[in-house]
Amino acid sequence: MTPDERIAVSKLMSWALRHAPREAGIALDASGWASVDAVLSALAARGLSVSAEELAEVVAHSDKQRFALSEDGARVRARQGHSVEVDLGLAPVEPPAELFHGTVERFLAAILREGLVKGERHHVHLSASRAIAEEVGRRRGRPVVLRVAAAAMARAGQPFYRTDNGVWLVEAVPPEHLEVLE
Repeated sequence: MTPDERIAVSKLMSWALRHAPREAGIALDASGWASVDAVLSALAARGLSVSAEELAEVVAHSDKQRFALSEDGARVRARQGHSVEVDLGLAPVEPPAELFHGTVERFLAAILREGLVKGERHHVHLSASRAIAEEVGRRRGRPVVLRVAAAAMARAGQPFYRTDNGVWLVEAVPPEHLEVLE
């Protein structure tokens, strides 16, 4: 499987497993898991003929480890980023003192006014690394990195969650807990 083919499969899997399982013909369980066979059928219906081994390769080589396979290899799910209702089974975790969020300048005024909001997703995504936040922001233009006072938010009662691939999740970040980094 070429890198371009892996990207195409990854993008379609992200759409199907995070946002439109019904449209893709996939049933997710309450925890967001789908049968590998159903995902392979959905990919084939959209012109991407992929074997179970190739799907496992996509999961293993996803640049941000967006997906997880069950231990028996029979089910797959997105680790975070859902706009459909799922329970990822994450327990609250004490965050580090600060976390980071990458965005672009055109959203900055609204963010500083309203804070970081989850929009249609279940959570706001944060990173423990400024470099990763910058990379995330760069996907949409010239990046702006925000520092999040995570420990202060946790002390105020805001729960934080951490996925297996290191993405920090929080319901929202009020503007008073944000700082724009140069």
